[in-house]
Amino acid sequence: MNRAVFDTNVIVSGFLSPDGPPGRIVEWLRCGAVIAVLDDRIFVEYSEVLVRPALGLPVGEVEIVLAAIRAKSFWVEAAGTLPKQQLPDSDDAPFLECARTAEVPLVTGNTRHFPKSVTGKISVLTPAQFTAKVSREK
Repeated sequence: MNRAVFDTNVIVSGFLSPDGPPGRIVEWLRCGAVIAVLDDRIFVEYSEVLVRPALGLPVGEVEIVLAAIRAKSFWVEAAGTLPKQQLPDSDDAPFLECARTAEVPLVTGNTRHFPKSVTGKISVLTPAQFTAKVSREK
């Protein structure tokens, strides 16, 4: 089973560009082919961001995908132990903390937000890298 932590930008991009790698990831999450590793902080962020009027996403579709992610995810208790000043954007800390807790890759469109000096042994992949990896393993 392919598990990873998915940055919110990947989920949003999946809705906005359903034919690209992020769209494939959102579809895989919806059907359970890929499992999101998350905690309450990440799920709340998904829920808040995806319903922003500026994105113009269909509420019904968002609710279906969020319900599938909630039901099919691997939930972790990730302590907020990462000093926030270590990352360029302190709001990204929950994503790295969950990836460390579960020892899974972190998938993001903003790889520069997760410098190797902070991520250590955690793989940080772009959506294209992740989808290529999953496709090779099928």
